[in-house]
Amino acid sequence: MSDPVTASNNLPPDQREELLKTLQTRFMENMNRHTGIEWAQVQARLEAYPEKLWSLSEMERTGGEPDVVGFDEERGEYVFVDCSSESPKDRRNVVYDPEAQAVREKKGVYPAGNVIGMAEAMGVEVLTEQQYRDMQELGKFDTKTSSWVKTPSEIRELGGAIFMDRRYDHVFVFHNSAPSFYSSRGFRGLLRV
Repeated sequence: MSDPVTASNNLPPDQREELLKTLQTRFMENMNRHTGIEWAQVQARLEAYPEKLWSLSEMERTGGEPDVVGFDEERGEYVFVDCSSESPKDRRNVVYDPEAQAVREKKGVYPAGNVIGMAEAMGVEVLTEQQYRDMQELGKFDTKTSSWVKTPSEIRELGGAIFMDRRYDHVFVFHNSAPSFYSSRGFRGLLRV
């Protein structure tokens, strides 16, 4: 995925400060999500890569409530994921990708966008099935909504896409046609810093 985040996406100082406070508060209130990680280390990393704050602000603005969920030792990066209890509210009613959106619009039906395009514009990755399962180990998410996840190419080539949710205290993976969209289905993003 190309990184669309540029210097023009840097946050003004007051917004940067407000976002860091929000992230710190969430971090401190949910220590179970990042055992062994200290906020000072995360903040230092964010300050070293200020362009990542813009992506985090987009995750926050669209209802994702991003939080640190781990540290990737191999890559030396902190991993943020949308940890809102339900699929981010301003990222719902979306089809899976641009091709699916074109199919809908050709029929005169206009979804709110598409997962792949929105994630790219925000500078984040769409969660994989395994990343979604890992997130569900940290709490109970999507008990009333669902979230599209990165679909394997062999499924997408046949016209499908996959989404996941949590029901009956279990995490389920489902399929749908990629041009499908619902008011209760969005997507969750992942950002490495």
